Amino acid sequence: MTTSPTKSKRLTCPSCDKKAKRVSTVTLGALLVDELLGELPIGGESCSNGPGEGCTSVNDDTGWRFCDSTECDVVYFSEEGDTTFSKSQLKVPVGVKEQSGDRPLCYCFGHSVATIKDELRTKGNSDALADIRQKMKEPGCRCETENPSGSCCLGSVTKGIQVAKDELGMGDTGVQPTEINSISSSSHAETFAKVGTVVSAIVASSCCWLPLVLLAVGVSGAGIASTMEAYRPLFIVVTFSFLAAAFYFTYRPKKSAIGGSGDCCATEEVDDCCSPVAKGRFNLMALNKVMLWGVTILAVAFLLFPSYVGVFLGGNGSKSIAGMNRAVFAIEGMTCEGCSAIATKAILGVPGVLAAEVSYVDGQAVVGTEACCPVPREEILTAIERAGYSGTLLPSKAKLEEGGGTTEVRK
Repeated sequence: MTTSPTKSKRLTCPSCDKKAKRVSTVTLGALLVDELLGELPIGGESCSNGPGEGCTSVNDDTGWRFCDSTECDVVYFSEEGDTTFSKSQLKVPVGVKEQSGDRPLCYCFGHSVATIKDELRTKGNSDALADIRQKMKEPGCRCETENPSGSCCLGSVTKGIQVAKDELGMGDTGVQPTEINSISSSSHAETFAKVGTVVSAIVASSCCWLPLVLLAVGVSGAGIASTMEAYRPLFIVVTFSFLAAAFYFTYRPKKSAIGGSGDCCATEEVDDCCSPVAKGRFNLMALNKVMLWGVTILAVAFLLFPSYVGVFLGGNGSKSIAGMNRAVFAIEGMTCEGCSAIATKAILGVPGVLAAEVSYVDGQAVVGTEACCPVPREEILTAIERAGYSGTLLPSKAKLEEGGGTTEVRK
């Protein structure tokens, strides 16, 4: 062992040049052979996490790194200087650096590649991950002083399961069936919530768009529109309920694909616990978030459809009715502002009508024609009925005054 101080910090193994993760001096103090301890300033606090929490990756600057490469014998090295410790200088074998033999993976609860192989031979699958998670609850793990990596072993065990399967010719993903089912169930619930959001939003606005569709095929939809309008508040509540569920399933804290608590991937320096499945899951989560916001925008667009449909249908008559010969009609069956736009468009299509002002709130339409010409009342009533509504002419007393026409409506 030689020491040569240098100012630059070494982040990669001096033997294999693989990027290594930080390791606590507590781990070195617990696992290096006793004759080496007196030469090093090793100390510090032990893992403080409670039962079930596991030991998280070391993020503090300890000055030491752990190499898990199978290509070299170096286990620990100093960030500053050339101090290194090899496998033979540890009290325990470093399973992740071996390519044959028992290869211990979980030092707290006794799982290794060899024991996992035995499980695979006898029952076709391994319960190592489930057993570790259960025992992490009580009495808890001792990764910092038992595991040469000084951190959670779940990532190593997951990789070890895959190694064991490969060596037994049972090629498969490193994810257990129960984990796949959990991910699949969550994905299905997420998808159902998103689809439910869009469908309920569409139904909530059907009081406006459905009459348009029925009208296009020559069917009056006024009765259906009134019924759907009565249920519109309910469908709005259902829409936001589905949307809330979709946000919950999308943004709730996810367990990693290996079933860890997420602390395993607390450091960006190594991928010890972050399997390829976990990385793929991360990308899928990002896509799901984008889809969720797209669904949200689509749902809001449908819910607000009755408010802006008039823009697409041309809105009210552009001409002012002042100075025209006018008649007032009561219109029944309108359920939203969009209905007033539909009725306006229908009335303006009657020959001789120059302007029309339809009020959804008042349930009335004021129609204007040239002062010299009578209002085509029957034609207007027919147009209103074709649009899917029912109309009646309100009794009125009309008179023309210089500079404009007026209509006094008697309700």
